[in-house]
Amino acid sequence: MSKPNLQVALDHSDLPSAIKDVVAVGEVVDILEVGTILCLQAGAEAVRCIRALYPDKKVVADTKCADAGGTVAKNCRDAGADWMTVICCATIPTMKAAAKEVEEVQVELYGDWTYEQAQKWLDAGISQAIYHQSRDALLAGETWGEKDLAKVKKLIEMGFRVSVTGGLDVETLKLFKGLDVYTFITGRGITAAKEPKKAAQDFQDEIKRIWG
Repeated sequence: MSKPNLQVALDHSDLPSAIKDVVAVGEVVDILEVGTILCLQAGAEAVRCIRALYPDKKVVADTKCADAGGTVAKNCRDAGADWMTVICCATIPTMKAAAKEVEEVQVELYGDWTYEQAQKWLDAGISQAIYHQSRDALLAGETWGEKDLAKVKKLIEMGFRVSVTGGLDVETLKLFKGLDVYTFITGRGITAAKEPKKAAQDFQDEIKRIWG
């Protein structure tokens, strides 16, 4: 079982504040995500800036692409993204078109999806999935529970590299002990902290403690 990555989600509404936060934590985390909100607000320029700041880090464009996969993926790649996300309701042709243009595609799991669909993603060569507790669900009072952990475990057993995200804090990590999680993704758990760099290091220290 490998040590999970730590990914910071830059879910900012403007590029200057995203740059401020990423400069504080970029050397501590493993993967840098240009979040959906930032993609919508600042577009490819956000990806280009993050890539310029950290040429050796993995950069993800969290586009949640639903259509025009090849075009969106090419634009992300040209801006400097290694990976991009597609929404789970996207068609297999959309996912395949995106996968031709970037290093890897990640399927974002929202709403109603099935393991039958998931197998089709694997068959299409898409082996990264992101399991969510959505922001809206968390605001409605939902928390991580056994039903979530069972789904994460099943996806891992199917052969996915599974990232998890949604309201994570350092205390949450122990819930996943024994699971081969690929990446823990957090935005405000790091960027909204009083000391973002320390918060990122606390995440890394706990990941190392649990997964060695």
